Amino acid sequence: MDRRPRVRSRGAVDRGAWLPVRSSRVVDRGLGRVDQGPGTVDRTAGALERRRSYDDRVSDIPPDLARLRASIDNIDAALVHLLAERFKCTQAVGELKARSGLPAADPSREERQVTRLRALAHESGLDPQFAEAFLNFIIAEVIHHHERLAHGDS
Repeated sequence: MDRRPRVRSRGAVDRGAWLPVRSSRVVDRGLGRVDQGPGTVDRTAGALERRRSYDDRVSDIPPDLARLRASIDNIDAALVHLLAERFKCTQAVGELKARSGLPAADPSREERQVTRLRALAHESGLDPQFAEAFLNFIIAEVIHHHERLAHGDS
């Protein structure tokens, strides 16, 4: 089993904590090469590494670029999983609102969320306008789901 760095809050990568990732790891002892299958890096000596992409293409790219891309892929996966968890929670909120006859939107809550996320973005070195646009996109999707629940759609 291959191990990749776990994503910490604020976009950092924690090299001390590990998130297990499945791979088909094969070591060529004669060459000292490690072949870990698609999406992994061949660790041969030299300025460039042979890297297999997820579509199984092989290309020569600098090792630092391969490492950074692997981190980005890991962070993207974490974002997708976090968004899925968030939408599970908002689905439950929407169902509760529908049963209670509450409106799908809560503008005062949304305003507090935007203010809080803008401050977090600023503290983290992320453009607060980008964070607000991202949150507004998510809020709009959540409200759409809540409206569908209120009308009996699933």
